[in-house]
Amino acid sequence: MPAPTPANNPRLLASNLVNDVLLEGVSLTLALGDLRKLAPEGLATVQNLAYGALRNAGRLRFYIAALCDRPLKPAALSGHLLVGLYELEAGVTPAYAVVNETVATVAERFPGARGFANAVLRNFQRRRAELEAAAAADLEARWNLPLWWLERLRAQYPDDWQAIVGAQNAHPPMTLRVNRRRGSVADYLVKLAEAGIEARQSGEWALTLQRPVPVGELPGFFAGLVSVQDLGAQLAAAYLGAADGERVLDACAAPGGKTGHLLELHDLDLVAVDSEGGRLARVRENLDRLGLGTKLSTTLVVGDAADTGSWWDGKPFDRILLDAPCTASGVVRRHPDGKWLKRPEDVQHLVRQQRRLMDALWPLLKPTGTMLYATCSLFREENADQVATFLARHGDARSEKVPATRAGQLLPGPEMDGFFYARLLKA
Repeated sequence: MPAPTPANNPRLLASNLVNDVLLEGVSLTLALGDLRKLAPEGLATVQNLAYGALRNAGRLRFYIAALCDRPLKPAALSGHLLVGLYELEAGVTPAYAVVNETVATVAERFPGARGFANAVLRNFQRRRAELEAAAAADLEARWNLPLWWLERLRAQYPDDWQAIVGAQNAHPPMTLRVNRRRGSVADYLVKLAEAGIEARQSGEWALTLQRPVPVGELPGFFAGLVSVQDLGAQLAAAYLGAADGERVLDACAAPGGKTGHLLELHDLDLVAVDSEGGRLARVRENLDRLGLGTKLSTTLVVGDAADTGSWWDGKPFDRILLDAPCTASGVVRRHPDGKWLKRPEDVQHLVRQQRRLMDALWPLLKPTGTMLYATCSLFREENADQVATFLARHGDARSEKVPATRAGQLLPGPEMDGFFYARLLKA
């Protein structure tokens, strides 16, 4: 087997991703960049290492602080040590291989740090029980969340916060949405079985895999038979309650999972708006893959959804889906960078953005129409409190109960991520 090179060394690539997030403040979505061109197996390995290190960064950084008597120099050593410690804790790869390969990777970049990296990893092996006991007594290390985030969850979910945090630190399920225009759930279960992929039905159009697989291994994925979408996100289409022939606005639409689902279920006059042209291009790619790009009346608009004068044609909508920008505090197991990149002040900034969008889009809704306000957040300020203040500002709005939720809130668990939905009806 050839020796790893910088271009295909998964430990190096994963360490760079971790450093991009924790040292440079770059999101994983941006940091991944050209790495998406890697072979599926290689990309999966890199992501497993980087995502695992970030999910557990609270505890792993605690270990590094306990094992080092001075700040790391250069700071970029932290990514290598975090990935190495994650591998040692996970126990999937033999410990000697983890230490040897991590030290070799460090030596390629920082030759003078070879001995230091070796000492840190081997000291962790010797002192592991002691360090784990100490980490259990430190809140950030134990729960792998920033303290401000943890305190919010404890205050807002006094009976559920431990289960929520446990779910958010676990690997997420891989759930598929079957394209109704291309086949049935039963038919696709047969295709999965023929491909040796175990799955079970978990929703009306949802299948959850026994274990994740690269999308290229899913039968007919590139032909549009299925999409990857969390079960909680799939509920948006049902909660919106659209019907054939209606005019629907999908605000903040990218990357288009909910857009595609709506068009799979109904023949709509749909307008999808997003502020980023690159992300909106992904909506078009998804619709084309699903076979929805040319058959239905769909308009994609690059623009600020709240600046309605720049894009709205004056025709009111029967339904509006506002998938609002939020802290994404309900989906951090899929985006573990988020919990380390967000700051307490970001919550109020996002609340102001959400309020601006809600107030701007409400006049575009027909009388008796429905707006579905959606976030992938757990924080009350973005969800129930946001809706309450909206209702106080708009006398022609009332809220309708959302089934199978806690007053609109879905908590993360084995089946789905955390989401919030509010059905707002116009008089």
